[in-house]
Parts: sequence; structure tokens; C-alpha cells
Amino acid sequence: MKFLPKVSPRGVVAVAAALAATTGLVGQSVSSGQSASTAGAQVAATGLQQQLDALLADARFQGSQVGLVVRDATTGETLYDRDGSTRLLPASNTKLFSSTAAMDTLGPSYRFHTDVLATAPVRGGKLRGDLYLKGYGDPTALEGDYVALAKQVAKSGVRRIDGDLVADDTYFDHVRLGDSWAWDDEPFYYNAQISALTLAPNTDYDSGTAIVESRPGTKAGAPVGLKLVPANGVIKLVSTAKTGAAGSANTLSIERDHGTNVVRVSGSVPLGASVGTEWVTVWEPEVYAADVFRRALAAQGVRVDGRIKVAATPVASARRLARDESMTVGELMNPFLKLSNNMHAETLVKAMGAVAEASGTWPAGLGVVTDYAQSVGVDTSAIRLSDGSGLSRKVNVTADSVTDLLIAAQKEPWFQQWYDALPIAGNPDRFVGGTLRSRMAGTPAANNLHGKTGSLTGVTALSGYVSTADGRKLVFSMISNNYLTTPRPVEDAVGITLASWSDAAPPAAISPSTSRSATNTPDTEWTKDR
Repeated sequence: MKFLPKVSPRGVVAVAAALAATTGLVGQSVSSGQSASTAGAQVAATGLQQQLDALLADARFQGSQVGLVVRDATTGETLYDRDGSTRLLPASNTKLFSSTAAMDTLGPSYRFHTDVLATAPVRGGKLRGDLYLKGYGDPTALEGDYVALAKQVAKSGVRRIDGDLVADDTYFDHVRLGDSWAWDDEPFYYNAQISALTLAPNTDYDSGTAIVESRPGTKAGAPVGLKLVPANGVIKLVSTAKTGAAGSANTLSIERDHGTNVVRVSGSVPLGASVGTEWVTVWEPEVYAADVFRRALAAQGVRVDGRIKVAATPVASARRLARDESMTVGELMNPFLKLSNNMHAETLVKAMGAVAEASGTWPAGLGVVTDYAQSVGVDTSAIRLSDGSGLSRKVNVTADSVTDLLIAAQKEPWFQQWYDALPIAGNPDRFVGGTLRSRMAGTPAANNLHGKTGSLTGVTALSGYVSTADGRKLVFSMISNNYLTTPRPVEDAVGITLASWSDAAPPAAISPSTSRSATNTPDTEWTKDR
């Protein structure tokens, strides 16, 4: 077992006991035989507990739930515990479980791949049968990767396929969306379908999506110009959008019809507006990937006579004509965790099932995630994992379980790469600060606190690592549920308090921000920035 156990207090003096009884705090004993410095540390610890207690007394928590656990990252000692064993909905803090399991199970050097295969002979440049495009789950495949595959096919001497182009995504099952994912989120980029054969339109690697670019016409009343990125024949744009007068409101709406690849565009774009971009999810992304590949083949002078169809490759008799490999899983951690990419989480879960259990399914993959968490000391009987990203509202974890995982991860050989991939508070670089880049800036937590955010309507969470002013490294997990006004400013105040804390000179109490921008922050970390 890799578990580093929590250090429980062996005794508590009367004052500390009374405080703990009323606040739910955990303190250390101060006996008559302890040194003055040890007693001073106890006073400081009690002061930290009092400051955290005051923050959690915020009115935003009335009628809601919050769990907060703070522990010493080295010893596992619990410094603060408010409802740490209470099951709560963690949103994207779920990714802490899926990402660590992926680093352990697949390994940081694991690469996804995509193959082009054939079973028929090639005579005179003609493949006398079908061409197979088989995916193995790569969530980072771009249009350029399919172009590279097409070049390899052309280099092999194939100039014509007299059969079909077969899209094979059977490495994963055909369950596209996670357990209890909301139907009304389906058109949006953070809720894309999971397939073993897919495509991302950008270097955020938003797999299973395409981008719709919009441009105003040359005069008011003219149709809005639209462009798909990448170009494809799968998505059908149906537009009634018009160009509005200069300075008018931008009311453009772009949304895919459920169960189809019809994307309806309506509303108005003001004259002179800059190019707009909107991500849309694709229904059955394996066909989308095959369509982009077919276009790439044509550009390389390779003609496909047949149609695109979906089927399994007869692997036993197939020979490989081309292969594309992804970045490593260790490298994938950066866009995955910095930008909280849901599709990466779910792809990793299914890949773990395929690799460890020969079953590319959510149940198999989540079983692997649960087994890893249990192996490092998490009490998995007290939690429930229903997906890898936290989109599911059936996921329940505890602040205790998260801190157990964070402490155990430090002992892993891949820890540093994973730790560096966590968002870093207050760092404005998008691929450094990630979802924390605009939070806690200009405070002791900036470029100090490494943490994972989590957001759904009525849910916010922040868990990670932070060093105090004394250089003591802490782990913490704060999960809030069922509030009406976001307590995210309180999360930030907790992070700043921990980063500011000094046993020698405790800082003044930190107050949560009451600015309009802080209190009105939308409960989502998936608002796409351009």
C-alpha cells in the first residue's frame, strides 16, 4: 500500500477541545511537557483554524454544504477538517482521480495511435478493396495528422481505392455520452461524444468538435458569412443570420440539432465585427474524422471510389499502410488539466479499460480508476465515480478522499510532470495558469498554489497544493454544493489564507472579495476563451 495515513491528534487541551466541539476542527495536543515552540505552533494552528472557520461562516453557505480539509503534505497531519467525510458533488475535481490513474495505468510515455490498413492487394496503384481507418482513442488528432496519414498512403503507392473508406472506432464501445450528462449540454464543446476515432479542430484538442467561423457581410442585411474549420461534408450549416447595422447587438446563435449534424445559425452580426468562432459538437465523430481523411487523400491524389461506412477492421488479415501517433499521456496532462478538458478525461478512462481490461468502456475504465485510488489508500467504499470528467451529477467524493489522493500522488515517479500540469493560481499564461490564471493574482497564492478547479451549476471545488509563508507544503480540498450565490471568492480567500500563513507571525484575516465580477462569476470553467 502506498497510502500515507492521516496523523490523528493524541489529545487535546480543554480550550482546543471546546473549540473543536463547536467548529469541527482538528487540533494537536499541547501537554505540560511540550516545549514553548511546540505550544506556540499549537496556538498558531488554532489561529489558522479560527480564520478558516470565519471564512466558512460566510452567508453564501447558508442552506448549502461545504467540505474543507487541510493537511500537511509531508506528514499527512490534519490541520483542519470541516465535514471532510461528507460526500459531495466535485465537478471537475473528478479529474484528479482519472488523471492520476491514467499516469499510473497507461504511464506517462503511452501514446495513442491511428492506423490506416488494407486487406486487399494493390495492383497498378489500385487498392482492390476497402481502406480502413482505425482509431485507438487519440483525442489530440488534428486535420494535419490526417493529412500526414494520407501522405503515407500515397507514398505506399496507392492512387485509387475501388472499395469503401471504412471508419473503425471499435477500440471503444459505442456509448457516446456519459452517465447522466445533461441533454441540453450536448451541442457544446465541453460535452462532445467520445469515440476511438475522432478529430479536434484546434490545439486545445477539443476532440469531437468543429469550429464555425462567422463574418459579417459587406452591408447591413447581407447574409453572415460562415466557414467550417476544418472543412468537412458532415456538418450541414442552415443559416438565416443577417448582418446588422454597425454598432448593433451581436445576437448570433449557433447550435446543433439533437441527433443530427444539422447546425442552425440565426440572429445578427453587426457590420464591421471581427471574425467570430463557435465550437459545435459532432454527431458520430468517427464519420467526421473519416470525411476529413478522405479529403486529405484526395489532396494527395488518392481517389476513393466508394462511400464512407462504419465497420470493424478484419485485423487478422490487415496490413498497415500508415500510422500516426499522439503526444505522450504525460504531455497530454497539460492541455487536459490546465483547460479542464472533459473529452480527454473520458478518453483516458476508456483507454484504461481497453488497456487494462480489454474493454474500452466506461464501466471497465472506471473500475481501473477506482482500483488505483484504492491502491494508494483512498477509501473507495465512501465515494462513487460515474465518469472521468465530473460532468455527471452522480459522482460523489469526499474532501478526505481527495486529500488522500493528493498526498499519495507525491510518492509516484510521475508526480512532477502531473503536478506541473495542474493550473497555477494567478499566472496569466493560459497554458500555465489554466483555469486559475485570473484567480488569486497578486497574492501569496500566485505562482504558488497548484490546484484543480471544478464547476457546475451549484457546484464549485478547488483542491491542490500550496506552500505557507514558512515554506510548509499543504494539501487541501474544498468542495461546495447547493448554493445560490457562488462562494468562489471564499475558495480564493482560503487559498490566500493558506499561502499567507506563518506560524511565527500569523497574518491578518483574509476577507473574500465582494466585487461584482467575483460574486457574479458564472458557475462554469468551460466558457471558451478565444
